[in-house]
Amino acid sequence: MDFVDRLSNLAGASATRAHAAPQKLFDFTNLSPAVRSHLQQVYLTLAVALCLSAAGVYVSAVTGFAQGLGILGFLVSVPWMMSVPSVPATLGKRRVLFGTAALSQGLLVAPLVRATLALHPGVLFTAFAGTAGVFACFSAAALLSPRRHFFYLGGLLSSVLSTFMVMRLATWFFGGGALLFQAELYLGLVVFSGYVVYDTQVIVERCEAGVVDPLKDAFNLFVDFVAIFVRLLVILLKNAESKERRERERESRRQRGARTSRL
Repeated sequence: MDFVDRLSNLAGASATRAHAAPQKLFDFTNLSPAVRSHLQQVYLTLAVALCLSAAGVYVSAVTGFAQGLGILGFLVSVPWMMSVPSVPATLGKRRVLFGTAALSQGLLVAPLVRATLALHPGVLFTAFAGTAGVFACFSAAALLSPRRHFFYLGGLLSSVLSTFMVMRLATWFFGGGALLFQAELYLGLVVFSGYVVYDTQVIVERCEAGVVDPLKDAFNLFVDFVAIFVRLLVILLKNAESKERRERERESRRQRGARTSRL
């Protein structure tokens, strides 16, 4: 009888832990109400930026605006927005500059999106869903981990990006661009995933210190999101092309074998 009681208690405890696990997974009570309110504004602003970027892709498809216009808009609006003080009097101007930067980013990625839609439309949704999943997981990891736990990543990630820049300069003189491109795709995916964690914890710490700037914080996360999306999209597109090429080669060999057997 004691064995049955112990077994029942063990099963009950296991069920309690299983029920509590999902609740603990999404338990953000370690964050102050002010931080939670600020994060809501940041993620809402990020969603607006993604919608504006999608609108930029659509505008490029309809009007034929080139990437040059997107580069110009991005290079002008971003430094301007960062230089304007974050005070209530300048909020309207900074919102316009933020929207311009997001729209310009859409113009920049529009050629890649159009090429994907023309070749493998299903890859686009997969890339976006994968990016959203990666972003959500790493953001949750940053919010649930101890404060400043991932601050050491800042220097490491900056060093990796600096190494990429040096390697790219080296390829201009010594070649090897294809190998570097592959390295940038996969390592860049890891680096910007790390930046999601780092930037999220920086947002929390800045808010705790009284520095509240939803536009700047959302823009940093927006850059991370787009960087992950572009790299994941290119990787999936290359994989789809490789799979299609292998299928064509297999079909070609099958047809040659059929002709040979008839002879």
